Amino acid sequence: MKEIRAYIQPFMLSKLTQMLLEIPNFPGMSVSDCEGFGREKVIDQQNYTPFVEKKRIEIFASDEMVETIFDTIMTVANTHQHGAGKVYIIDVDEGGRICTSERGDNIA
Repeated sequence: MKEIRAYIQPFMLSKLTQMLLEIPNFPGMSVSDCEGFGREKVIDQQNYTPFVEKKRIEIFASDEMVETIFDTIMTVANTHQHGAGKVYIIDVDEGGRICTSERGDNIA
């Protein structure tokens, strides 16, 4: 099992969500607001902060689904502009489903 973690432009979330939902057996995702900056910082003249708003997406998926999900994010969230976002694939050793007390490496 892997975690796919993506940081994307907020205006791309709706389009990306639609495309991910079209993937058979898509396991679901969590979305949260976040701020940050990379190598190039944007400093707004109004508040002098380098932070840029992004949406953070977390998806836990089976190893077999990772490439499909990763490729979808890379294609759909691409704005063809600097700062479009980043995607990471992270190994997950184990997970648990609270309602059933089920535990293992295939809890997605």
